[in-house]
Amino acid sequence: MSVLFRLLVVVLLCAGFTTQARDLPDWLRREPATLAAASLPPEARDTLALIRQGGPYPYRRDGVTFQNREGRLPDAPNGFYREYTVTTPGSRDRGARRIISGGRPPAVFYYSDDHYRSFRRIQD
Repeated sequence: MSVLFRLLVVVLLCAGFTTQARDLPDWLRREPATLAAASLPPEARDTLALIRQGGPYPYRRDGVTFQNREGRLPDAPNGFYREYTVTTPGSRDRGARRIISGGRPPAVFYYSDDHYRSFRRIQD
């Protein structure tokens, strides 16, 4: 790669820290890294199983539309993504862990252990 091209990439990536991911050009957006379903925490595997069987879910907000406002997941039509709580041992509330499903029936799953700051795509 040319030095000029590398400099351009660095500048654009730095600009991404001051803007939302959805404002970046398509060629700079990335699909989240992957994570094997078997390596999820046990609570996340339990949540994934509940999603696949259609519930019942332990939290009232499980299954609500995830808006993807930060643009950290691939663009999709409104209502495509749904969020589900992954129980966090020792937490008095829902905690920070979530699984986001995409599609109806769900065809893609993402895991966040930091309340939507980062995602990893779950691979079966």
